[in-house]
Amino acid sequence: MANRLGISGYDYVEFYVGSGKMNAYWYAKALGMKVAAYLGPETGVFDRTSYLLTKGNLKIVVTTAVQPGTYEVNSFVNRHGDGVKRWAIRVEEVEKAYRFAAQNGGVFARTPHEIRDQDGYVIEAALKVYDDTELVFVNYDNYRGIFKPGYKEPFQKIHIGCEETGLLSFDHVVGNVRVNEMDSWAKYFNQTMDFETFISYGPGDISTQYSALLSKVVRSKDSIIKNPINEPFPGSRKSQIDEYIEHYHGTGIQHIAIATDDMVDSIRALRENGVEFLTVPPAYYDDLRQKHVTINEDVDQLQKLGILCDTSGTGYLLQLFTKPIGDRPTFFFEIIQRVNGAEGFGQGNFQALFEAIERDQFLREALRHEAQASRKLEYGVGI
Repeated sequence: MANRLGISGYDYVEFYVGSGKMNAYWYAKALGMKVAAYLGPETGVFDRTSYLLTKGNLKIVVTTAVQPGTYEVNSFVNRHGDGVKRWAIRVEEVEKAYRFAAQNGGVFARTPHEIRDQDGYVIEAALKVYDDTELVFVNYDNYRGIFKPGYKEPFQKIHIGCEETGLLSFDHVVGNVRVNEMDSWAKYFNQTMDFETFISYGPGDISTQYSALLSKVVRSKDSIIKNPINEPFPGSRKSQIDEYIEHYHGTGIQHIAIATDDMVDSIRALRENGVEFLTVPPAYYDDLRQKHVTINEDVDQLQKLGILCDTSGTGYLLQLFTKPIGDRPTFFFEIIQRVNGAEGFGQGNFQALFEAIERDQFLREALRHEAQASRKLEYGVGI
C-alpha cells in the first residue's frame, strides 16, 4: 500500500554533539563511513560546524557549536549530551506532506522553506516530536549540490584506515518516552504521518527478572519507515528506559538500527574498528542450537561474534547492539540483517538483550553508589 505523504525513505540523521571533528573521526573510523561534506566558518557559516558522513545509503550529520551564542546547539548538548536532534525522510512534495500533517494535528518547528545557493534549493519542513527532536520532510529535486546549501567538499581529505563494514541503510529509528506517553505518541505518528501500528508489546512481553518496558512499532503503510516507541513499565529496579530518560534529561531517540546484508562480516569488521557491543552468555547459543532453526550462518560463528538470531515469519533476523557510543548511557546503534523478508524486531532476543543491558546498567549503578559512599566518608557525612 502506497503511503499518502509521498515518502520514499529515510534520508539523514543529524546529531548535536560537543565536538563535531572528533565525532566525525569516530564515525569514519568505527563505522567505516566517508567524510563527504563540511559546513562551517570556511563555507560562510560562522556559528557551527557540521560534517556529513556517508556510506551506501547512510547519511549522518554531526553538528557542533563554535560560538557561545549558538543557543540551539549548545542548549541541546548541555541538557542531553551528544544525541539525535533530527532525522529526515525524503518526500515527493514537502508542502503536501506538511499540509497533511498540520491538518491532522502536527506541530511544526519549521514550516516549508527553501534553502538556496548557487546549486539550486532544498525544501524542508520540521515536525516536532518527543521533547527537543524533529522529524524533517526534505526534497532535493531542485538541488545539484553535494548535500544541502552551505555544505562543501572537505578542504583536506584524510585517509582513515579501517575495516570495510558493509553497512547499507537505516532500518528503523527508536524513541524512548515517559510513562503513559507511548500511546499518545503512536496516535500522533499515525494521525500526522498516516502511519499504522504494526506491533504492540504489552505488560510481560518485554521483561526480565528486574525490569520491563512497553513498546509499539508504528510504520508507514508500505513499511518504508518504521518507528518503535518505548516507555517504562514498573519493575523491581530502574528500567533501561528510565535510565535513558534520567541521563538524557528528557525523551528522545534511544537507538537507530543500521542494515547490512552480511551480518557476520559487518560485525567482525566493526569489532576490528573498535566498536563495543553488548555481550550475551553462552547459554543463549546453547538454546539457539536446541531450537534447530534453519539459518545460513554457523551458530559457532554467531557465538564467537556475539550475534543474536531470531525467527520472524518465514525468515529470520540477525542483530547486535552497541554499547552507548557517548559518555552518557543514552544513545546506541543496532546492526541488523533481515533474511527472507523478516519483518519483526527480535522479540525472541529481548530477554538476552535486556539482561545484557542490565548488566552494564547495574555496574554503573554499583559504581555510582560506591562513589557516593566514598564521598560521604571523605567529607565525614553520616559519621
